[in-house]
Amino acid sequence: MIGNISAAILAGGSGKRFHSVVKPKIVIDGTMIISRILSVLSDIFNEVIIVTNTPAEYEQFKCITVPDEIRGSGPLGGIHAALKKSSNKAVFVFAGDMPFPDRNIILHLAKEFENEACQALVPRIDGYIEPLHSIYSHSLAGAIEEHLTRKGHMAVIEFLKTIDVRYFDFEKSEEVLKAFTNINSPEDIVMAEKRVIQNPY
Repeated sequence: MIGNISAAILAGGSGKRFHSVVKPKIVIDGTMIISRILSVLSDIFNEVIIVTNTPAEYEQFKCITVPDEIRGSGPLGGIHAALKKSSNKAVFVFAGDMPFPDRNIILHLAKEFENEACQALVPRIDGYIEPLHSIYSHSLAGAIEEHLTRKGHMAVIEFLKTIDVRYFDFEKSEEVLKAFTNINSPEDIVMAEKRVIQNPY
């Protein structure tokens, strides 16, 4: 178990394409996404935080919950809240709509972060970055707050341009594509179910 990095699940998001359905509670192959995530992260990290402005939605999971301090600031505000709450030197941030967390990939990223002198480690697949499957230094909390309050840019990708970030390239494979699957539309649920059938492990 990793003792110097916390994990944070960003459980926010309006879910407009789902008529306000809470995405972490979507069921994939009989199990809620949030349960799938917790089963993996709780086995890796000694501290798991759920970032949510509706903590009652997640009372059953007996986890630390924290709301956004800077409301209406999207995922970057969620990262900020997680960093402020964490008791460790860094936080592995994971999107609450990714149903297939991969233990080996997460452990690999944690090891790379330990070896790199950087403020953030962000995976990249086929040129596309995954900022909500990344590790952020605890020291970034203040920089994010300033970025949001003074500059008004909410996109995580814009913030990454202002800090010392390292990108880790993963080869495009079925295993990697499954691990980085997220649910943005009802059609994605169908595709996720197919991934389970095609590659159950």
